[in-house]
Amino acid sequence: MSLEIKLSFIKDLEQALSPRITATDLQTVLSSASDVLQHYDFSRILRTETADSLDLLDAFLSALSVQGRSIKTIERYRYVIGRLMDDIQTPIRSITVYHLRGWLSKEQARGISDGTLEGQREVFSSFFNWLWREGLIEKNPVANLGAIKVQKKVRKAYADVEIENLKAACTSLRNTAILTFLLATGCRISEVTGLNRDSINFTDNEVVVLGKGNKERTVYFDDVTSMHLKRYLDSREDDSPALFIGKRKNRFTPGGVRAMLNVLAAAAGVEHVHPHKFRRTLATMLIAHGMPIQEVASIFGHEKLDTTMKYIVLDKTSVKHDYRKYA
Repeated sequence: MSLEIKLSFIKDLEQALSPRITATDLQTVLSSASDVLQHYDFSRILRTETADSLDLLDAFLSALSVQGRSIKTIERYRYVIGRLMDDIQTPIRSITVYHLRGWLSKEQARGISDGTLEGQREVFSSFFNWLWREGLIEKNPVANLGAIKVQKKVRKAYADVEIENLKAACTSLRNTAILTFLLATGCRISEVTGLNRDSINFTDNEVVVLGKGNKERTVYFDDVTSMHLKRYLDSREDDSPALFIGKRKNRFTPGGVRAMLNVLAAAAGVEHVHPHKFRRTLATMLIAHGMPIQEVASIFGHEKLDTTMKYIVLDKTSVKHDYRKYA
């Protein structure tokens, strides 16, 4: 402990006790306090507080696991909260809203986008709200930590001509099958690459996929997609159980699919091609054709309709027409 801190503490203690005890007793107390502070091991306290903070974080992550959250989500929480703890060097029980605001402000100064900052704030909110509900902290530092305003971007779906150009750019049965499967099912890329070929129900044109949080759901595809899948599978001579495989006959990875789509995009002259855009395109198409949003949410594995709404790109011309019709 530095001399300045020691002297400041002794002075504060003297001011607090002087009206309450005799001068002789006061000197005895101050002398004893000075001796204790001289040899006190504050590093031991810091080590204990650090271990306690890690225990709280592990307890929270274990709760997320029990709730069925994905490994990827849990690791993201561990990373964000771990960075906060490393940077501010303050025990979790002592973190205040000012620590959080200061840390987010430094992140903003580094050029981090508002969208990413809001995602980090949501991680802190989930963590400290859980600690508060469990009675593990006395004060909730996120109670007054307001949301970060993020400029909403209009996310576009694929236009019909872009889809046709991408299909025309396919030079293999596998690429055509993947492209049509992504568009027909709206599956996440990890869900597609995790499928086995014996999982496909060609009789009913459907398949059960394992989504986020290890939750199963059924998705469907049309006859055209079924035809492309059959042609691709019939052309294979390997014994891999995977539905889609790479050049080395191994299961196709999400990275491999992204690389394949990048090649198709360059050949087709289509910009901003990525797997998630197929989900947005399917959601928009289903809503436009009159499917209830609750059913769309079920297909996409969304628990909240607000999440599904984020995928839907409204046609302004259609909105204007329906307004004139119903107004």
